[in-house]
Amino acid sequence: MYIIGENIHIISQKVKEALEARDSKFFQNLAVKQVEAGAQALDINLGPRKKDGTEIFPWMVETIEAVVDVPISFDSTNLLGIEAGLKKIRKAQPIINSTSAEPERLEKVPLVAKQYNARLVALTMGASGIPVSADERVNIAVEKLIPRMIEIDFPMQNLIIDPLVLTVSGCQEYCPQLIETIRTLQYAWDPAPTISVGLSNVSNAVPRENRPLINRTYCVMLMGVGLQTMIADPLDQALKDTIRIIETRDDSTAVGRLYLKLFDRYAAMETLMPEDVDMTDPEQVAIWKTVQILLNKVIYADSYLEQEMTA
Repeated sequence: MYIIGENIHIISQKVKEALEARDSKFFQNLAVKQVEAGAQALDINLGPRKKDGTEIFPWMVETIEAVVDVPISFDSTNLLGIEAGLKKIRKAQPIINSTSAEPERLEKVPLVAKQYNARLVALTMGASGIPVSADERVNIAVEKLIPRMIEIDFPMQNLIIDPLVLTVSGCQEYCPQLIETIRTLQYAWDPAPTISVGLSNVSNAVPRENRPLINRTYCVMLMGVGLQTMIADPLDQALKDTIRIIETRDDSTAVGRLYLKLFDRYAAMETLMPEDVDMTDPEQVAIWKTVQILLNKVIYADSYLEQEMTA
């Protein structure tokens, strides 16, 4: 799994404060920690920065590249700020995160990505927003995003399709559709573009104690349908252990065997069955409940892990 570290994000109060103070040591320490923990690229989400984007993005590039060599992903809608940052890149191939199928962005952003030899994240989202169904999201990729890349002779190996993870709290019906979108996108074009998601989006607006389990379980399901790249927290050791279990086929624990069964079920276009789970093991029951939530078979509630089994 190719992990793009998510921790330099303006939603964090510490990041906000460090940005206002131009605290380069804070960002350098956070960059190093993520890379040492296994991040192969770093997502830099500083918001639009409309007033100071052309100053802050280059500063961030110089700050980060002083201590790590991995690609920087510019996660912003501020194209002028991104371009200013791209001009300062001296190390790895950068990433622009992102364009969408909205006409203005699809017209401008891919051209900037091509000019600076950047990889480009393209969202399966049009002017009317994010469609629920897998078919509609695949159609956006096949009918709008990819044709635009071909039109401007953008290298397909530099394209990353993001079919958009939405939170299980409030957008639950999107969760199973996202799984099928990833499965289908791999066969929708030849050569297939890279597919990436923002994993932790699935647990946004969920109580903190429930978020890691939701993230881990969804990760296994998405790996089962072929996901190989994601924006995630490389400091989440339990998530990394789960990925390792899948990648190394480690069946030394009961929970590991359940995750492998979940992975195998989705790889075979099946779903997890009650007989796959030891219902006397609370940890396995929690995974089973989470799968049912992510499949939109049971209505999500913050207290879902405390509810009595109904299946």
